[in-house]
Amino acid sequence: MSEALIDRLVIFAESGNQQKIVLKGQTHQGWIMEITDEALLISTGYSEKVGKDNWIVFNDLEHAELSYWDNHQDQWVLFHLKEN
Repeated sequence: MSEALIDRLVIFAESGNQQKIVLKGQTHQGWIMEITDEALLISTGYSEKVGKDNWIVFNDLEHAELSYWDNHQDQWVLFHLKEN
């Protein structure tokens, strides 16, 4: 994947207190743990027993809605992979 996309995903991972990815009707809410050349790893849940790690490939992100929790606004803020 392009370096620009990876750079944007790093910004997304560092934005807010948590990240949320809605993909194919499924919501993945948690923390971005790793970004590789092909996918990102989001850890969801609140403990080892309930939490789950999900790899999401970059091609799927084109069809996903990304947002992060902004503590200052106390709301989810949409994140765009392409800079405006």
